[in-house]
Amino acid sequence: MTRRKIRPDELDLWRQVAKTTQKLDKRPDPFAAKSEKPVTDTARTGKTAPDTLPRFDIGAKSPRSETLPTPRSTSQRLAQDPVRMDKKAHTRLKRGKLAPEARIDLHGMTLDQAHPALIRFVLTSYTRGLRLVLVITGKGQREDPYDPMPMRRGVLKQQVPVWLRMPPVAQAVLQVTEAHIRHGGSGAYYVYLRRDR
Repeated sequence: MTRRKIRPDELDLWRQVAKTTQKLDKRPDPFAAKSEKPVTDTARTGKTAPDTLPRFDIGAKSPRSETLPTPRSTSQRLAQDPVRMDKKAHTRLKRGKLAPEARIDLHGMTLDQAHPALIRFVLTSYTRGLRLVLVITGKGQREDPYDPMPMRRGVLKQQVPVWLRMPPVAQAVLQVTEAHIRHGGSGAYYVYLRRDR
């Protein structure tokens, strides 16, 4: 990298910018002699800063100020999604009364194999005019939201609902819910498709 000379107009611009800056508060020098005491807010303003934290003595219990949100599993997140399909049909779907018109088994596939297969299956089903399809992912190992070690368990089970909300299949999918026990339970998903207009 070669250095070039600064042009006079650039130097003038720099001086104008430098005039508009303000100095930062002087911080204590860590290498200064110990006898020097840094200037504090109390010395400058005459006011004491309010304590930001309550006093805590050894052996005292800390007050719980807020509760952390509990992690949710994939099943809980899907159950809290709003119902975008007909409520009567959704009730029948949750009870296992509606039979899927087609199914795909992704169980045992890798992510690289399962993603294009799922997209192809959903788009083909949509163009054929099918309304309810079943996507079998398998249960995977137990999904523990409280696990201290971040381990990927049941990767397809977690990833399939995410894929179904992304283009190019998002415009074809109306609702994704966990399947009834007779159609695979927590190891499968019902995918309710929109009508082809």
